[in-house]
Amino acid sequence: MFRNCLVAIVFASLASATAWAADEAPDLKTAVDKSLKAMGAENVKTLVISGQGWDGCVGQNFDPNSATWRKFSNKNYVRSIDFEARGWRLQRVRGEGENPGRGGCNAGPVPDTPQNQVTNLNANSPWATQMEFILLPEGFLKVAIEKNATVKIEKIKGKKYTVISFMGDKAPVTGYINDLGYVEKVETKIDNNVLGDIVWDAVYTDWKDFGGVKFPAHIVQHQGIPEFFDLNVSDVKVNVPVDLTPPPGRGGRGGPGGGRGPGRGAPAGPISEDLGGGFWLITGGYAAVVGDFKDYIVVVEGPQNDMRAEQIIAEAKRLVPNKPIRYVINTHTHFDHSGGLRAFVAEGATIVTHQANKSYYEKIFKDPHTLVPDKLSQMNPQPKLKIETMTDKKVLTDGEHTIDLYHLEGSTHVMGMIVAYLPKQKILIEADEFNVGQANAPTPASINPYHTNLLANIERLNLDVDRIIPIHLPGDNRKVTMAELYTAAGKEAKK
Repeated sequence: MFRNCLVAIVFASLASATAWAADEAPDLKTAVDKSLKAMGAENVKTLVISGQGWDGCVGQNFDPNSATWRKFSNKNYVRSIDFEARGWRLQRVRGEGENPGRGGCNAGPVPDTPQNQVTNLNANSPWATQMEFILLPEGFLKVAIEKNATVKIEKIKGKKYTVISFMGDKAPVTGYINDLGYVEKVETKIDNNVLGDIVWDAVYTDWKDFGGVKFPAHIVQHQGIPEFFDLNVSDVKVNVPVDLTPPPGRGGRGGPGGGRGPGRGAPAGPISEDLGGGFWLITGGYAAVVGDFKDYIVVVEGPQNDMRAEQIIAEAKRLVPNKPIRYVINTHTHFDHSGGLRAFVAEGATIVTHQANKSYYEKIFKDPHTLVPDKLSQMNPQPKLKIETMTDKKVLTDGEHTIDLYHLEGSTHVMGMIVAYLPKQKILIEADEFNVGQANAPTPASINPYHTNLLANIERLNLDVDRIIPIHLPGDNRKVTMAELYTAAGKEAKK
């Protein structure tokens, strides 16, 4: 009896040891080799991936609460990667991905346009460009070896994964390998000056055998919560020559393609123009207008990023000393026009925006900014977020100075677009609806629908406009007149 019990204990101990060993993380090389073998990719030097899908323009969606960024279709998508040279060629026909075509990064509908781009990584390549290589199953594994990544075993929702992780630019890059040896997901965090710490990931599903190599037939990427990239893979070719010679013109690049939100680079220094009656135009980057009200300052637009916002704030205080900035008027939610709002909130200013944007701003202002802390995130305690909204019209006045705000009906750029009108100065301040080109340009062969809609709203509201100030100022800093808008819209100016 004792002998039988002893045998049972020994077998139980062996079973326990075997289970523990099965959950013990392998060393890095073993984990990577096993995954490459499972995918049939041990000897893969090049891959040519073909398919159809779409990609997004980050921060430029029509509805700020959309589940996807502004979409552009990718037809005849072919990405040819040389893993040893660390380069790739991307060929596609990029066109309209929204129905109807709405949002930023171009007025829809966007025509199909062939593209041919070559990217060659080097030591100075931006992190976002490096991530385009890492966000391939084989690319991730190769970089993991170079970075001497850590390996552990994790159970996630009842499934066991081999988890490989290494330090990226400012946050870890982590890949999840399932029990078949396939890389199911790669993710990291990046900084976005509007959303803060956001996840950039790639999820690989529907794995198929393409001539002996296993590859996901469906790839989805996210930047933040919204989807950023979606590709249905129809074919994969292995170890065919890849030409990394940059095409002539602008086809070669060393940085990421598409929109990934506004950067943090320094715009030019501010220069102010007196608009009369206590208003000034701030140039030297994205435009802003400063209003000297009786007891406070009003600023129209908090654009780009903290750096530009701080320039505007400093110039506003120089022009109007000893008064607080009480209001910052936000034309719309697109990142290049809302990227400086956090700096204004740090000043204690109230955001004035359309009602459609209120819940969105309340949500994103709670997001952490730890990767690249900004002024607001470092304040303790943080100022309370204050938002005033409007629907069709709102008037800011102290009896002497007046700003009329109007919702731009019919905009296909963004749902909550606001224009500001200075009635005494007869000046209209607008963003993205009329981005002017060269002076004295003729009527274009193809009329931009933004232009016709802006003109229709001005006429609907019966606004007496002598000058238009685009937030995207003309390169020659000229004064833009209504005559230019009529020409751009293909209409005769009213007399």
